[in-house]
Amino acid sequence: MPSRPRGTSLAPPPSTPSSSHRSLTFASLAPGTDSAPEPEAGVRRGRGRAGVVDALGEGAGATGFAPGDEVMGWTRTGAYAEYAIAGDIVAKPAGLSFEQAAAVPVAGETARRVLTRLGLRGGETLLPHGAAGAVGQVATQLAVSLGASVVGTASPANHAFLRRLGAVPVAYGEGLADRVRAAAPQGVDAVFDAAGHGTLPVSVELRGGTADRIVTIAATDAAEYGVPFSAADTPSEVVRLWTAEHARLVADGGLALPVVATFPLAEAAEAQRLSEDGHVRGKVVLTV
Repeated sequence: MPSRPRGTSLAPPPSTPSSSHRSLTFASLAPGTDSAPEPEAGVRRGRGRAGVVDALGEGAGATGFAPGDEVMGWTRTGAYAEYAIAGDIVAKPAGLSFEQAAAVPVAGETARRVLTRLGLRGGETLLPHGAAGAVGQVATQLAVSLGASVVGTASPANHAFLRRLGAVPVAYGEGLADRVRAAAPQGVDAVFDAAGHGTLPVSVELRGGTADRIVTIAATDAAEYGVPFSAADTPSEVVRLWTAEHARLVADGGLALPVVATFPLAEAAEAQRLSEDGHVRGKVVLTV
């Protein structure tokens, strides 16, 4: 490992434009509730990344960037590497650190995608499960900014934190439905499951026995309850738009997404274990 952290080569596949990144580069770990499927042999983990452009390939995708530009976004070949192929990238705001920038793309896109699918509107009530995780935090804050009420499930240790984000926290476990009804006597209009630990039965109950307006990113038994499982399928132009918007919000203090730990690339396995623990209040980031 060089004394000065190096970046990665972010470039699309041979048939599309490519760009490589050198200098400071960071790769963000997606927690277990937000991670991509188990990668095939030879495919690196990780999707969110931030770095500095090293070189550009040919094609329209390289338009607007130049060597030395600080960028952030998604990779096509996995971010757990010194160099990676670029997916959808945008300029990194000057006020955003590389670590913070790496944390934004995946959590932001996931939260925004599911809220959009749920059709959440101001005046409604959202129930996010796993509200204190990275995706849950972003979803909670975006929902509050829409004018929605948020009742979020989390462990008691995270309740004060959720109150600061504008949510009413409730604890997991037996009696959850009654606690949610007490916190939201008006009823629950939409459920965002980012936890995946047996939350769907009570979610359907709280929605009056229907799976309508319930979406999960974590429950492997979603089909059993008729609940859609949402995976990353947002069009590239929308991904870039959302990434830029979320980055500006974080840089300006309008959106909080804490980086709870950083690890060097050589300790990726330990970072992955921490991320998959399910009790991380924010993002775990690899530095390269």
